[in-house]
Amino acid sequence: MGSVSAATGGSDGAADAGELARAYDVALLDLDGVVYTGARAVPHAVEVLGEARGRGMGLAFVTNNASRPPKAVAEHLVELGIAAQPEDVVTSAQAAARVVAERVPEGAAVLVVGGEGLEVALREHGLRPVRSADEEPAAVVQGFAADVGWQALTEASYAVARGVFWVASNADLTIPTERGIAPGNGALVGVVRAATGVEPVVAGKPELPLHRETILRTGARRPLVVGDRLDTDIEGACNGGVDSLLVLTGVTTAQALLAAGAGQRPTFVAEDLRALLAAPVTARHEGDAWVCGGWSARVAEGALAVEGSGDRIDGLRAACAAAWAADAPVDTEGVAARLGW
Repeated sequence: MGSVSAATGGSDGAADAGELARAYDVALLDLDGVVYTGARAVPHAVEVLGEARGRGMGLAFVTNNASRPPKAVAEHLVELGIAAQPEDVVTSAQAAARVVAERVPEGAAVLVVGGEGLEVALREHGLRPVRSADEEPAAVVQGFAADVGWQALTEASYAVARGVFWVASNADLTIPTERGIAPGNGALVGVVRAATGVEPVVAGKPELPLHRETILRTGARRPLVVGDRLDTDIEGACNGGVDSLLVLTGVTTAQALLAAGAGQRPTFVAEDLRALLAAPVTARHEGDAWVCGGWSARVAEGALAVEGSGDRIDGLRAACAAAWAADAPVDTEGVAARLGW
């Protein structure tokens, strides 16, 4: 992934291949903050995904949230108006279950800290979910569920402390809800870590097990990761060596994007999923500046400066290109506000 890939339109000519829905065979879509937030669809998601599928793009709904099985996730998508089958959904619970199944004997007991999604995924691999450390589990699997409490975390701590193999579905510290940002699985994993001093194996984004699981299930040859988080979706795409689209409908702010490190920079940046139906808009390098739409951005004496007018997303693309192309840390203070973010 090039350091200024969001400005140059991708590492392998995708900008020359027409709209993204035709340039990539499968969109690997994050859910929370990209397709829906809680019980509500993100604006434009329903119509855009239907049209993208109509143009030949496969859709895979890839989530770090391990609480629900694929069938329940697909049913939720259908309720929102998005056509989906259980096989279209890939979860961190499935990735975690595969990691465990490759480590322990078939039929082994696995202590579950989380919801139905983990139990279903473990049974698919012939493993036996249990809820007590006294049942001598061969592994512990921990994933998000809204009802995870002290007792479940305690059972996990007992097992992990005595050396039982521990897998976390994901390490997201937060999760978006209709009411705001709430603690995620990573926060709950931190409780067990604090009690035991042990680090889990993490299956979900940005680690490779979930990416591998998705490719195995979809057969994607030219995937595009679509997400709203730098530290999971985009970093996971970078780790997997595939292109990515960051949409600004979830947790990532313009300021955070400007400050993104080399391993968390998306190939493309857009306000929302409508970018799938268009050719990617790119910034171009002109002299000492990066230009996109009516905006230009440059780094001078260690500080990022922007000037111009027009669509704020074009300004952000130019600013990101300039900041990311710099050879040293860049002061980006005030730039996001100047662009209207």
